[in-house]
Amino acid sequence: MRGLSILIFIGALAGCGGAADPQPKPEEEIRSEPQPVMGPERTIMAFGNSLFAGYGVGEENSYPAQLEAALRAQGINAKMVNAGISGDTTAAGLQRLAFTLDAQETKPELLLLELGGNDLLRGLSPDQTRANFVAMLDELKSREIPVLMMGMRAPPNYGPEFQAEFDGLYGELAEEYDVALVPFWMETIYQRPELFQNDRIHPTTEGLSELVVATKDAVVAALPELPDDAEAPADASAE
Repeated sequence: MRGLSILIFIGALAGCGGAADPQPKPEEEIRSEPQPVMGPERTIMAFGNSLFAGYGVGEENSYPAQLEAALRAQGINAKMVNAGISGDTTAAGLQRLAFTLDAQETKPELLLLELGGNDLLRGLSPDQTRANFVAMLDELKSREIPVLMMGMRAPPNYGPEFQAEFDGLYGELAEEYDVALVPFWMETIYQRPELFQNDRIHPTTEGLSELVVATKDAVVAALPELPDDAEAPADASAE
């Protein structure tokens, strides 16, 4: 199955809440008053599905690419590693997590874990999704890699019991493993169809920009603190 189709459920999800609050223009917020890039390079891995991979917009306009630009504009010497694969379920993510990490020259200082939507589409039970997340979080804990979970939400037509079980697993696992969490990372755009591509599934470049604006503070907060003796890169002044 190609790409993430969870946003087919936008109409159903829209019935879960009220009208979305007006959002700031992402281009203006991301580019306003850029700060000089300082400090050592901070490697962040974006591990997920097509919402990270840049489906339909190109990797250069993907969420990780735009997040890197936003963090650097904020003065953070960020280097994003885009490990998004279109169509991935939590089971597929678990299967490739270890060798993806092993292939990195530098261990990520933070991993953004964005999976679960394709589990819904394939009818996997929340118990299966939870078990796959547990195995991934165990792997990341053993490697001492901090995690920011990017939560998803089940549509109400799945029934209240399923919805409660699926939606709740992100918060429960975040608490159990003491990792950071964005409860529903599509919150700011799921009621705004103009921010989705013609397939009504994947965000446009502008939609991804909105997600960066909404979530970059959570990413910054999840980054480990730098030691006092951390050195700036040699070319920091040139940037």
